[in-house]
Amino acid sequence: MVEKDALWIVAELTGSGVAPVTLQLITKARKIAGTRSVTVVLLEGSTDSYETELAAYGPDEILIVQDDRLREGSDRVVAWQLTKLAQDFKPNAMLFGATPEGRSIAPRIQDRLRTGLTADCLDLYYENEVLVQVKPSYGDNVMCEITCPTARPQMASVRPNTFEAVRAEAETKIFFITGDIKDDPSWQVDRVDRQIASHTDLKDATKVLALGRGAAKDEQVRTVRQLAKTLGASIGVTRPLTDLPDFTIAQQIGQSGLTIAPAFILNLGISGAIQYQVGMAASKLIVSVNRDENAPMLAQSDYVYVGDAGEFTAALAKQLQ
Repeated sequence: MVEKDALWIVAELTGSGVAPVTLQLITKARKIAGTRSVTVVLLEGSTDSYETELAAYGPDEILIVQDDRLREGSDRVVAWQLTKLAQDFKPNAMLFGATPEGRSIAPRIQDRLRTGLTADCLDLYYENEVLVQVKPSYGDNVMCEITCPTARPQMASVRPNTFEAVRAEAETKIFFITGDIKDDPSWQVDRVDRQIASHTDLKDATKVLALGRGAAKDEQVRTVRQLAKTLGASIGVTRPLTDLPDFTIAQQIGQSGLTIAPAFILNLGISGAIQYQVGMAASKLIVSVNRDENAPMLAQSDYVYVGDAGEFTAALAKQLQ
C-alpha cells in the first residue's frame, strides 16, 4: 500500500537518464524525513526502466506511471498527472529540482492544489509536521525561513548541486500506478533530435576557472581560455561579467545563476559577494586569487594568493607550457 503523508521527490529525466538533482533530493529527503516515507514519483515512457537507478539512492517507495505521452507531452500534461497523484495519495510535501522543467511544472501543480510553493531553496528541514524552506531574500542578503503551516502538500524547489547525492541501501517498494492522462491539444511532437554537447556543461564540470571583475581584461580572458583548454576546465563568471560580449548568462555562478559543485575551482579577481559564494560553496577544493587581502572570498578558500589575477594567470600559463 502506498504510504500517505510521505515526502515526495518528483523525478526529472534527461536524455541520458535520471537528472542528478533528483538523486540529490532523495539523499536530502532521507536525512530530514524522520519516520515519514521518502517516495519518488517517476513519470516515464512505456519502455523505460529508471527505477533501478533511483532505488540505488535509498527511497522507501517509487511510484511509477508509464505512458509515452508523459515523456513526450507538454508540461501541462505532466502537471495534471502529478496533481491527480497528489490528490489520490496526499503527500506531506513535494520536492522538485529548480530546473527549467521543475520551474514550469511545480507552479501549475501548486495552483491546482491551492497550496504554497517556495522556489530555489538552499536548505530544508522539518519542525514536527512543518517543512521549513530556507532561501535567500532581500537581494540575497538574508536567509528567510518559509513555512506552509496548514495547506498540503508543502512544495519546494531546490537548485541542482545544492545537496550531495549519496547511494544508500533500502528495501524500496515499487508501485506501478495506472495513469490518468489528459491530452493537450495545443501540443504536438513531430520529431526528437538528440545532440551530444561539444563541451562539459558548467553545472556538471569537475574543474572550473571563475572570473570576476578583477580578471576581465581582454588579455586576461584570452589567457584564461587557454588555461581552461590546457586543464580541461570550464569557465564561469560572476554576474557583472555576463554583460560583456565574451560571456553569457549560462556561465553565471551564484544565487541568480548556477549552483555548481566541482572538485576544483580557481577564483580569479572575485571579491566573493554572498550571492556568488552560495553558488560555489559545495566545491571540494577552492583556490582564490585577489589583490585585496580582505576580500571575503579568501576566507572561504582552501588556498589563496594575494596579488594581481592577470599576473597570476600569465605565470600559470607559462608554467603549463
